[in-house]
Amino acid sequence: MSTIKRAVISVSNKKGIVEFAKALNSTGIEILSTGGTAKTLREAGITVKDVSEYTGFPEMLDGRVKTLHPKIHGGLLSRRNNPKDMEEIKKHGISTIDMVVVNLYPFEETISKPGVTFDEAIENIDIGGPTMLRSASKNFQDVAVIVDPSDYDKIIKEMKNLNGDLSYGTRLELAKKVFRHTSRYDAIIAEYLTKTTEEKK
Repeated sequence: MSTIKRAVISVSNKKGIVEFAKALNSTGIEILSTGGTAKTLREAGITVKDVSEYTGFPEMLDGRVKTLHPKIHGGLLSRRNNPKDMEEIKKHGISTIDMVVVNLYPFEETISKPGVTFDEAIENIDIGGPTMLRSASKNFQDVAVIVDPSDYDKIIKEMKNLNGDLSYGTRLELAKKVFRHTSRYDAIIAEYLTKTTEEKK
């Protein structure tokens, strides 16, 4: 298990993210970010690299495509103890990404608003966020994945105690939390689509 060197941060709920990112930055961790999150971090004086600069590919389709790129997912899914994986990402100029800090577009909150349109609801279905969360969680032995702002403080505390790393047990618990979170998120979307399409019949 290697020390965390590079993190992707992309959050809708920005509670506590500045303090968390500052703590990561202070240990020399490179931060990649997108859109509003990158702006928030920069305004707080935190050094950030835009994902589009890192991938060499611009955000597209009104932000629908930002992180769906091999330089992101190759960096997340590559197994550090697999020489073939490491050779392959090196061949394609892909660096490992060791942490993902993501929370999702507020779909549930959006559909709870009075008068919300179907199109507005659809635009609040997160695609890139769950995809990164699932990639990182599948490779939890090598990638720490954080979906809950209430975990920030204990993660920083453990990293300080473990010289910038997280234990296997913590990584596994974080991955479990992600899959519970994304399954609930998908269930809410499925229920909404079922209900609205039935109403239109």
